[in-house]
Amino acid sequence: MNIVQKDDPVLRMIAKPIPNEQFGSTELKSIIEKMSDVLAEQDDGVALAAPQIGISLRIFVVSGKVFEMLYPDEAENKKYADLAFINPEIIKKSRTKKMVDEGCLSVRYLYGQIERSTKAKVRAQDVNGKWFEIGGAGLLAQIFQHETDHLDGKLFIDRAVDVEDIPPEKRKTE
Repeated sequence: MNIVQKDDPVLRMIAKPIPNEQFGSTELKSIIEKMSDVLAEQDDGVALAAPQIGISLRIFVVSGKVFEMLYPDEAENKKYADLAFINPEIIKKSRTKKMVDEGCLSVRYLYGQIERSTKAKVRAQDVNGKWFEIGGAGLLAQIFQHETDHLDGKLFIDRAVDVEDIPPEKRKTE
């Protein structure tokens, strides 16, 4: 399954929420599994929203490797699974903002600077419909904001500054 790129209309749609009757279904589990599989194939990917694989639903997945980076002491003894966020909403963002480097698997190979809140808290449902909340700072807060933007039909390049095209071969030589 391919990751759709910036000109695909699905990336500009407001994604549809998952209805209650879909929770726990084979179909929902299959979508999340596909998202994790696609994400695992990307060396530089840390998260993926369903619209990025052409499915206009309010789901994003954060790679377990993000949690391994954030909690390296615990990661020695534990492998973190990808974490799915269904019908997510940011319920709290810090007033403190920072310009951060950002890229996107659907906007290959553009990178730029974007202003993001330094902390964010998300409320979402798991695959069985159970609500949970998780807060994060730094990279995790940035991921929450980037992925919820995807679910609202926005791309980081809409607001980014100093956008550069840096293909893989150029990145490795710098």
